[in-house]
Amino acid sequence: MGDTGSLALGGLLGYIAIVIRQELLLLLVGGIFAAEAISVMLQVSYFKYSRRKYGTGRRIFLMAPLHHHFQKLEWSEGQVVVRFWLVGAMLAMLALATVKIR
Repeated sequence: MGDTGSLALGGLLGYIAIVIRQELLLLLVGGIFAAEAISVMLQVSYFKYSRRKYGTGRRIFLMAPLHHHFQKLEWSEGQVVVRFWLVGAMLAMLALATVKIR
């Protein structure tokens, strides 16, 4: 799709979430993307903290972002992609169910 198309779709999702006043639901819909971003933030923050405290940097994950951690655990790329798709689909269904309940 490319950067331009994905940025446009992300902006559209953000706009829709604001219009229907379900901003926190956007975090649920984009749970995989949020997990990927949070894993990088955690890895960098903990590495800097442990370097100051212990003199050598330590890591939480084998590699960040999160999908590389699973690849380092010897999951094939296909396994990672399919499992992330499934988790993303479940999060999307949960978000739709949440909207319907309200």
